[in-house]
Amino acid sequence: MSARLLRAAAARRVLATSTVTVSRRTDLGTVTDADLAAFVGICGDDGVVRDADEVAAYNQDWLRKYKGSGQLVLRPSSTDQVSQILRYCNGRRLAVVPQGGNTGLVGGSVPVFDEIVLSLNRMNRIIEVDDASQVLVCEAGCVLETLDRHLAKSGFTMPLDLGAKGSCHIGGNLATNAGGIRLLRYGSLRGNVLGVEFVLADGTVVDTMSKLRKDNTGFDLKQLMIGSEGTLGVITKVAILVPRRPTTAQLAFVGVESFAKVLEVLKRTRGELGEILSAIEFEDRASFDMVLNHLPGAHDPLERSYPFYMLLEASGFCEESDSTRVGDLLSDLMDRSLIMDGTIAQDKAQFESLWKFRESITECLTKEGCVFKYDVSVPVTRMYDVVTDMRQRLSGVIDEQHVCGYGHLGDSNLHLNIVSQTYSPDVQRLIEPYVYEVTSSLKGSVSAEHGLGLMKANCIGYSKCAASIHAMQSIKSMFDPNGILNPYKVLPDPAHVTPNRIPLSAPLPPA
Repeated sequence: MSARLLRAAAARRVLATSTVTVSRRTDLGTVTDADLAAFVGICGDDGVVRDADEVAAYNQDWLRKYKGSGQLVLRPSSTDQVSQILRYCNGRRLAVVPQGGNTGLVGGSVPVFDEIVLSLNRMNRIIEVDDASQVLVCEAGCVLETLDRHLAKSGFTMPLDLGAKGSCHIGGNLATNAGGIRLLRYGSLRGNVLGVEFVLADGTVVDTMSKLRKDNTGFDLKQLMIGSEGTLGVITKVAILVPRRPTTAQLAFVGVESFAKVLEVLKRTRGELGEILSAIEFEDRASFDMVLNHLPGAHDPLERSYPFYMLLEASGFCEESDSTRVGDLLSDLMDRSLIMDGTIAQDKAQFESLWKFRESITECLTKEGCVFKYDVSVPVTRMYDVVTDMRQRLSGVIDEQHVCGYGHLGDSNLHLNIVSQTYSPDVQRLIEPYVYEVTSSLKGSVSAEHGLGLMKANCIGYSKCAASIHAMQSIKSMFDPNGILNPYKVLPDPAHVTPNRIPLSAPLPPA
């Protein structure tokens, strides 16, 4: 192949594991030796990673679905260094991908082509825990689990909990507006963030690091950063409300015979547990079996198998009262034949073991094969219809047990997963855009908590109207006129703006 054809092939990439097709922007520059020298001057030798083996880990997401060809990672240790890097890159039109723990699931935190990775992993200082105001101030590179352990010493907890808590960074959590398993108890991340420091594409540092709960002075700029996935600015610090850490916790793992009964359990659990309900999760048998098959030491805690399983967690500050309320609830659910069997965690080890049946699903799926993951919000009464409909659509192509559904029942967030032997374009074409059409027909969102990234950038129109998309593009142009921050992500290619609310060719049956 000629050099010209090689360059053309490199400039237009069909992701090897995805049907997403993008072309490298010709207005973006490439890194030179002079650029490298400038970056060493800003970050020092320790802050510039060029070794191909080291860089490779930053180029690929942990699902091994998206892989870029970046050749440089910058690891600043301060906001000032982030500012200098972005100012320089903006002048040279060098594209930058901000990266935290790289636990994202939609290709949002890895390069598409040769973008520079801006890793925040050295910016991991805990600056302050204000006991009186119940506010944590820290840098963006702090690991979520590390923050929670630190807060435990003061009797507080993070208002966010995810399966990836041991790796994900708080800056990345904000950038994707992560949800997690305790949104039901503490509300969305947006509602708990009081202040953010961020750096614009031209190097301007914007300080909105107020610790006040009430501030009505003008536009709330921090909210633009939350959920923008690094396309508008780079988050460097955060001030976040931290609730009191519960002193008691009750966890029940129960088997349920139908999704209709799952919904009735949800209704009665909310009504009976009220303010002490901290999580309510569900998973189907296919998801549960993935954990049994791939999590070392896992065994079924119930006497027989069920089509659905639920985790019901309550936490509070009165052991006797909370335990009685949970026990009374379970007795009532058994009497009504809404649950057929169950177990209650008796100690910390069993508590953690039961939670692993939910938190380990994502990792166990990757051990089964290549995973097509979809994170959608739909009305809670229709959540499992999406799974059964996809099983029917893929019948004869994908085994039924390889189409799995689980999620956050309390906030109508479904995780639909399809396991295939390879990331086959043929399989993906059967799934997409059909899954987004189904979601749109149910007035849902194509991204409940994972973000849009590269995977869903051209699918935003299934959830947002054209006027909303245009407004977002205008904001992007104002904050990042040269488009150097996380290009190809979140916002659609103008040639691929999907019409809003595309009708289904074969709609789901009425509820």
